[in-house]
Amino acid sequence: MAVFAPMVTHYTYDEQNISERLQTPSTTHWLGTDHLGRDVYSRIVYGAQMSLEVGLFTALFALIIGTLTGAIAGYKGGWVDHVIMRIVDLFYTFPSLLLAILLMLLLGRGVTGIVLALGLTAWVVQARLVRGQVLQAREMAYVEAARAMGVRDAVVIFRHILPNLWGPIIVSLTMQIPSNIMSESFLSFIGLGIQPPYSSWGTLANEGFRAMRSYPHLIIFPGGVLFLTMLAFNYLGDGLRDWLDPQGERGI
Repeated sequence: MAVFAPMVTHYTYDEQNISERLQTPSTTHWLGTDHLGRDVYSRIVYGAQMSLEVGLFTALFALIIGTLTGAIAGYKGGWVDHVIMRIVDLFYTFPSLLLAILLMLLLGRGVTGIVLALGLTAWVVQARLVRGQVLQAREMAYVEAARAMGVRDAVVIFRHILPNLWGPIIVSLTMQIPSNIMSESFLSFIGLGIQPPYSSWGTLANEGFRAMRSYPHLIIFPGGVLFLTMLAFNYLGDGLRDWLDPQGERGI
C-alpha cells in the first residue's frame, strides 16, 4: 500500500484545509484530520513510505557492514578476530539509541543521516551472527578443501561460505527491519528524526501526542499501524526461520 500511496489516497501528505481541521473519522476523511486539516489516513500511508524506507535501508546498510566484518573475524581468527570483536563489544557498551542520537548530531537529521546513524549502531548484531556461523563453516570439508587448493581467502568467504549462510542472514535482516522502524519512530517522536512537513509514523505520533486527550484518534491510528507492522515483521521472521531451518532449535 505504501508503494502505491498516490493511488490509494485522495490527498497528499501535506495537503492542508484549515476549515476541516481536527475532524473525527468520517466518510470524507477515513481516519480524521489533524490540527492543520491534513488527512490522517493519507499521512499514515505516505508515512509508511518513509518509515519502511528507513527500516529497510538501515537494515541493508547494517547487513553489509556486519556481514563483512563478521565474516572476516570468523574466518581469519586470531588477532583479527580479537580486534574486531573488541570493537563490537565497545559498541555494545553504549545504549544504541543514545549513540544514534550522537551520530545524528554529526550526520544531520535527514533520511540519510538517520540511516547512517542507525546502521552504524545496528551492524554489531549482524557481525556477531555472521562470525558465529563462519566459525562453524570454516571447519567444513568443502572449505578446508578449497583452502588446500590454494583458493584465496576472499574467494573462499564470498563463494564458498557466505552463500551457505543466506538463510540465517535473511532471517536476521527481516527481524532487524522492525527494530529500525521503531528506532526511527522514537527519534521522530522526540523531534530528532524525520522533520515536518514530511511524515513518518513517529512524526505522526509526536503530533498526535500533543492532542491526545481531546483527539485520541490522532495517536491511536499511527500507533496501531506501527504496532501491527512490528507484529507482522516478527511473524514473517519466525516464518522464514521455520522455513529455512525447520530443524533449528528455538529460543537460542
